[in-house]
Amino acid sequence: MTATAGLQARAAAHLMTTYPPAGVAFVRGQGTALFDADGNTWLDFLCGLAVTSLGHAHPAVTRAVAAQAGTLVHTSNLFLTEPAVALAERLARLTGWDDATVFFAQCGATANEAAIKLARKHGKRQHPDKVRVVALEGSFHGRTLATLEATGQPAKHVPFAPLAGFVDHVPHDDPDALRAAVTADTCAVLLEVVQGEGGVRPVPEEVLLAARETCDAHGALLLVDEVQTGIGRTGPWFAFQDTPVVPDVVTVAKALANGLPLGACIARGPAAAVFAPGDHATTFGGNPVTCAAANAVLDTIEAEGLLASAAVRARRLRQGLEGLVAGSPLARGVRGRGLLLGLELAAPVAADVTAACAARYLVVNAVAPDVVRLAPPLTVSRQEVDLALAALEEALSEVAQPPTDPRPASNRRTA
Repeated sequence: MTATAGLQARAAAHLMTTYPPAGVAFVRGQGTALFDADGNTWLDFLCGLAVTSLGHAHPAVTRAVAAQAGTLVHTSNLFLTEPAVALAERLARLTGWDDATVFFAQCGATANEAAIKLARKHGKRQHPDKVRVVALEGSFHGRTLATLEATGQPAKHVPFAPLAGFVDHVPHDDPDALRAAVTADTCAVLLEVVQGEGGVRPVPEEVLLAARETCDAHGALLLVDEVQTGIGRTGPWFAFQDTPVVPDVVTVAKALANGLPLGACIARGPAAAVFAPGDHATTFGGNPVTCAAANAVLDTIEAEGLLASAAVRARRLRQGLEGLVAGSPLARGVRGRGLLLGLELAAPVAADVTAACAARYLVVNAVAPDVVRLAPPLTVSRQEVDLALAALEEALSEVAQPPTDPRPASNRRTA
């Protein structure tokens, strides 16, 4: 039995089956490389779902975590710690909001949960029924009951129905539908600038503008979920900074601490002062170790100029993918921003393409039946981009090529 097979057997016995069985077990990472239990080296162009933006085992993060773990690991939020306060100050600076306040959570779902609760309290101050949320079809905001309901993917709702029924979904590309859905009972519009789990699908600027306009008209808050797009993934620190729209609340997680569990709900203006003591809480949010890791992430991105260098790599990756579209009948288009890109396919074979990439030790994933997602670290090199493109080109050719029938033509059955 291989080392991977052994881990698979143990997992099957004792892990809940909330994910499909994993075909690979990773034991170590370094930069853009992952090493599996059977000794193979992989090129990571998924970053644990857009999380390890500095790559694996980055020395700055390792040093920060080790130092903080040897100093102070946990106090609860009954007390202050320097890493949490420093991180809140930095997030205010990076958003450009001098009056920003921050709630620290453990992940994107819990950051979005905080944002929804904040918006609901803000709405109820205006009138008691102002509790509804408008979200977009195809969106993904988390797996807690509130964020699951906000997620615009009905198939994910079915096993847990009935839900509370406080979210209205509209098409991701229809500004008029959004305007019509926002009423006096709407406390928030919740959306992503780029729908990550929805197929790496940018939301049109007209929809963003309509969201801002209608929130202002009805006293609702605009909540922007940057769990996947934040911390430099699409170019600027936050994807909304490349748009003409400024939200009232932004949520981040994933890349914030380069793999350690940390999320943040960041609010400005009137939204910044909504919560009072006892309104919301978490035992582990703002943990000094995870906050120290996040401060190291932000230090590194700034010191190494990674926003600028990642933009160069993003252009090379996009150009390479566009080359595949020109050269492969299976590749139809490229969408996304920065280093969050989706290769659109001409058939629903993304799972096959992903498997063919895995056979070449390239990690990508099928984010939709006809879309392959690529999200390499901000530290990715030019050579690594070219290696990934070469592997993807081979994978496309393999999937596009019909299987060869080894039997003589006289023995083949025909329709």
